[in-house]
Amino acid sequence: MCGIVGAVSERDVQGILLEGLRRLEYRGYDSAGMAVINGKPEVQRAREVGKVAALADAISANPLAGHLGIAHTRWATHGEPSQVNAHPHMSGDRLAIVHNGIIENYQELREELKAEGFEFTSQTDTEVVAHLIGKNYKAGGNLYNAVKTAIGRLRGAFALAVVHANEPDHLVVCREGSPLVVGVGIGENFIASDQLALLPVTDRFMFLEEGDIADIRKDKIEIHDREGQAVERSISRFEHGADSADKGEYRHYMLKEIYEQPKVIKATMEGRITATRVLEQALGTDAENLLENVRHVQIIACGTSYHAGMVARYWIEDLAGVPCSVEVASEFRYRKHVIQPDTLFLCISQSGETADTLAALRQAKKAGFRAALAICNVPGSSLVRESDLVIMTQAGPEIGVASTKAFTTQLTALLIFTLALARHNGLNAEREADIVKAIHLLPGQVNDVLALDGEIEEMSKAFMDKNHSLFLGRGSQYPVAMEGALKLKEISYIHAEAYPAGELKHGPLALVDSEMPVVTVAPNNDLVEKLKSNLEEVRARGGELFVFADKAADVKPEEGLHVMQIPSVHEITAPIVYTVPLQLLSYHVAVLKGTDVDQPRNLAKSVTVE
Repeated sequence: MCGIVGAVSERDVQGILLEGLRRLEYRGYDSAGMAVINGKPEVQRAREVGKVAALADAISANPLAGHLGIAHTRWATHGEPSQVNAHPHMSGDRLAIVHNGIIENYQELREELKAEGFEFTSQTDTEVVAHLIGKNYKAGGNLYNAVKTAIGRLRGAFALAVVHANEPDHLVVCREGSPLVVGVGIGENFIASDQLALLPVTDRFMFLEEGDIADIRKDKIEIHDREGQAVERSISRFEHGADSADKGEYRHYMLKEIYEQPKVIKATMEGRITATRVLEQALGTDAENLLENVRHVQIIACGTSYHAGMVARYWIEDLAGVPCSVEVASEFRYRKHVIQPDTLFLCISQSGETADTLAALRQAKKAGFRAALAICNVPGSSLVRESDLVIMTQAGPEIGVASTKAFTTQLTALLIFTLALARHNGLNAEREADIVKAIHLLPGQVNDVLALDGEIEEMSKAFMDKNHSLFLGRGSQYPVAMEGALKLKEISYIHAEAYPAGELKHGPLALVDSEMPVVTVAPNNDLVEKLKSNLEEVRARGGELFVFADKAADVKPEEGLHVMQIPSVHEITAPIVYTVPLQLLSYHVAVLKGTDVDQPRNLAKSVTVE
């Protein structure tokens, strides 16, 4: 995802902007650029394809000294990675803009502006915004009003930062669906996509809210909401230091990463969905064309990522009506395949360097699949570089070997992809809006589950002296049960297996006794009554049940039946929410057993060998 940095100061800002871009490299990008105002009648600009280092070299050769500037790292959504498509974009030689997000109606605005004589040098949606603001500025008024008028015509998700050589003492910024933070200094102020970009210059931040537009000067910050009312946003202090790989107040990295999930799920959503729909262009410049005629999806992954793919299969076939196959990468690469026409090859990997997944991708590219889509957390990884479409999960560094936030962000990204695909296969706007609204609720719902941590810790004591456990789920909750079992075995070394609850009578019931705790996830869906029958099968054989259930599912605690009530959630997003209590359960069991939670024996974080 793109990154924005901006500064207005008494000192030269080019070094601040470059360091900010370096700190945003983790987001993924294909080009970088900077625009500075330094008293000359026009904006000074530099843009380079590739790494921030290439931009730094260009600026070293031709410095962009100045007290006001904006900078950007771009992940291509409209137009290929190239110097002309790199940000900042300009209208004339005095107005410059950087932009994160997607402008959905850019094409109609582009045609309108071309008819009025504006010339375009790029294929981006951003240049449209630059010319629209430039048009408003020429009509009279100031930069703030020109931006305010322009954003009233934009549809989509965006964060903008704009400067004009005629007004060299401030920048104007706004946000709608993409994050933007204001860094508060002394005699200087800053803006960025992420506060980490600004930690060398300030630890005090204002977080702009949806619809905010702000005028940023050295000694003043003025903010108006979408209704035009002057508002104040509270200043918060960054407390945890610049190193996101620090455990901070948490006992283990795994627990920290479990608690980071509301934040990283939100980051994965931002810039990819509006209030009611998915912005499919966020998947890549050719997303619309490549998704148009997909008739089959082949998902390849390993471990936790494989479980994410299994959940996605339910979504894809339900919402898009497209057949979907899911296979472990190490199996897929060593057998003959029958490739259906117009099949999308979808790879899921936290690191992007998983050997089996990479080998499967390379094999698929030779075999004639329609296109390759990667769901990944590492922007510079081999998987990302070699795929046609990419969704970065924005999970940030995950240190614990047992994956937690990588899994829930993969699911979030997969659901966004599914909705984009489903729109090409008849999903109506009303149902899309319903699910997108449910996605927006996810961070808060995960926070609600995290509030149950103390109760789950108490529940975990029942597993301390056990050697085996069974996990059950039905429908899209079956892969969630598989992920729960994997977590328990990974970090507590308790043997754990997962089954579809309806399969109990076909074998697993033989294992059930008082020494075999049975963990079940029970959202309130069409299968909950059948699931209750399966639970009775366990109780009748002396098994002890631990059930995470929606209150509306009406699963009542009894002897041998322990119930943890989970807040009600949308059926489609339930797999993401119900994953979290199973993560906490596994974590607390492992702590009680005294195992190495973050680095369990015999396992590695990134599996780069077969």
